[in-house]
Amino acid sequence: MKAYIAVSFSKRKTLDNTLKMCCQTLQTYGYSPFIFVDAYHFSSEEESTMMNQVITDINNSSLLIAETSEKGIGIGVEVGYAKALGKPIIYLRQHNKPHSTTVSGISDYHVIYTDNDDLNQQLSNILNEIKKR
Repeated sequence: MKAYIAVSFSKRKTLDNTLKMCCQTLQTYGYSPFIFVDAYHFSSEEESTMMNQVITDINNSSLLIAETSEKGIGIGVEVGYAKALGKPIIYLRQHNKPHSTTVSGISDYHVIYTDNDDLNQQLSNILNEIKKR
């Protein structure tokens, strides 16, 4: 099972510790974490190729995690597409970061975390719930 992780390309490095914890938790539950911005590098002239790859990767995923502590327009596009496919959407945000009304509003689950332990616990609870479906 593949878990697609949507995150801001330009702010990716600021979320490194969070994403490591997220990936560890996913692996514990049998998911293969996939961070799109880490897997590919596209030039500005390759926007169609990039979006076709997004579509392919989301199609091949079991769920989508949107890490919105650092906002990015692309995250909303990825979430919208995954929602249209009926994929479970998990909204992640550090408790002290701005709220994303659009991504939160379309998400099935919400994790507003204070630290990595809190993230791990909340995400574990959600993954257990998803498994029961």
